[in-house]
This record gives sequence, structure tokens and C-alpha cells, in this order.
Amino acid sequence: MSTPETVGGRFRAYVQFIAAVLYFFLARSLAHRGAQGLASEQWSPLMEQAMLVFLLLLGYAAFGSWLDRQIHPVSEQGLPPRQGWVGEAGLGLAVGWSIAVVCVLPMVVSGGIAIVLVLQPSAWGWLVADAAFFALAALAEEIAFRGYGFQRFAYAVGPMGAVLGFAAFYAIVQALVPGSNHASFAVSIALSLALSTAYLRTRALWLSWGLNFGWKASRALLFGLAVSGVNSHSPAVQGDPMGSFWLTGGGYGLDGSWVAFVVLLAALPVVYLVTQDLDFRYNAPVIVPGGIPVDLDAAARRQHEAAMGPAEPAAPTLVQIFPAATPPARPEQSQADPTQQSN
Repeated sequence: MSTPETVGGRFRAYVQFIAAVLYFFLARSLAHRGAQGLASEQWSPLMEQAMLVFLLLLGYAAFGSWLDRQIHPVSEQGLPPRQGWVGEAGLGLAVGWSIAVVCVLPMVVSGGIAIVLVLQPSAWGWLVADAAFFALAALAEEIAFRGYGFQRFAYAVGPMGAVLGFAAFYAIVQALVPGSNHASFAVSIALSLALSTAYLRTRALWLSWGLNFGWKASRALLFGLAVSGVNSHSPAVQGDPMGSFWLTGGGYGLDGSWVAFVVLLAALPVVYLVTQDLDFRYNAPVIVPGGIPVDLDAAARRQHEAAMGPAEPAAPTLVQIFPAATPPARPEQSQADPTQQSN
């Protein structure tokens, strides 16, 4: 059941959405500058994503606590420590990995991928750091584009309006990346639709986080492909796709491929199907009892007494008192006096 809306509630939520968007750009700028000052060039990307996640969580938690009186503002952003959250993230990871594999298969069949493996131990150590980078980058995107700002916008314009609005917002942000094109704009919209669907079906960011992480990390760490124009994320695996631009996305990667756009659109019903149980668990309406509690037994008893009249008092219980036992006769009284018998 929906909660009643207060006067000016939608407008207030829209203002909060604008504030959340502005804070996102501020936090991203602060994280970029802070990482450059605190870490070396090699560790700067990882430090930037870690700082961005921290600033987004802290800032939006302050928004929720101060503006909306939220008791658990971090959980309200879509990160509740509920039972089974690891399984939800794993399910999203599997879906994201599957989408990447489906996009890579046509490349392998048509032209192939020239993969170079670097077997030095240091390269595999950096592979772990790159995996952490993608995990933090995906989490930062989910907090920014499916967290507090998305929820406030959904309250203002409805879930469908929020999904479409944030899909356009995410595509515009991705269009600022050097090397983006029309295909990358379309891919960003399709990816945002899939991620927003995952959030709305589960009311948490765990599954969408796993999907986002699986989609990006699988291409870079397993196949060595470029992600949004950057092909240096995997020091252990380097891949060079061979094929047409609409299939591979060129130097920009699958984020600029029309095949990826079609596959991500086809993934929407898949996301919808794999979240059926979670949707029933977290989106089923809660039945709230209304009215005044009534004691049906007492009401029926009062109705019966009004119709039949008060019951007659029960007869008192009889107490039977047994007579005392007759004492036995004495021996001197039972025999006659011999003098009296002679007379």
C-alpha cells in the first residue's frame, strides 16, 4: 500500500534529485583531485573509485538522514545487509558475464581475437587490483544512478519516468568520455535500462552491482578488451579484436558496438525472469489490517445473552449428611435382673 503524499512532496523530491545530481559531480571532482594528491599514477584510478564510493555513501546518507529522517540511510540507498545479498550479487555477476560472452562470440566467429598472455607474477598481482577497481567503479555507478537520486526522482515522476530519465542521464555522462559515438550512447541507454530493472525488481543494488561488474570486468580481465576506450585494465590478458566496427566497437570496445546494444536489449526480459522470486519477496504489497480489533467470541456471547435473556443461576449443590452410627448396647443392659425375673 502506498503511503499518503504530503503537500508539495513531489516538488520537494524533485529538488532533492537535483541536489543529488549536483553532489555527484562534486564528489567525482573531489575524488579525482584527492586521488591525484594521495596516490601514485598507477594506484590513482583505484584510489579515485574508492574515494568516490566513500563520498557518495557519506553524502547521500547525510541527505537521507537530514532531509528525509531516515533511520538507516545507507540501507535506504539500496544496500541493505539482508539475508541472501551475496547470492543476489552473484546472480547479477553471472548475468553480466553471460551478456559479455554473448557479445564476444560473434567477434570470435567472424574475425577472432588475438589474445596475448603475460605470465609474470607481478602482472597477475595487478589483475587483482584491476578487479577491485571494476568492483568499486560499478558500485559507484550504482550508488550514483540507482541510489538516493534515482529514488527521489522516482517519487517525483514515477518508476518508469525515473528509469527513462536516468537512462538519458547516464548516456549523457558516458558521452563525455573521449571516443564515444552514437553506438556508445545507445549502449549506455540499454545498459541503464537493464540495471534499473534489476534495482526495481529487487529494491536493492546488489544484483545490479553484480551485473554491472560482470559486464565490465569480464571483457577487460578475461578477454583483454577495451572498456570505454581504455585497454590497459588487464596487465595479464591483452586482446585485439579483428572484425567490423559495428561488431567490435573499434578502439572504444563493446561499449561502442551495435551488437552490444542489441544484446543488452535482449537481456531485459532475462533480467525480468531471473528476478521473479526477488520481486515477489520485496515488492509484494504488505496487507495492513484496518478498523478496530473486535473480540468475536465476546460479541457472539453478548448477542446470545441479549436474545435468550440472562441464564438462570445453577441450583446449589446438595450436601448429604449421613446419620451418626448407633452405639452398641452394653452387656449389663442387655441381660435382665434375676431378682426382677423371680418377682
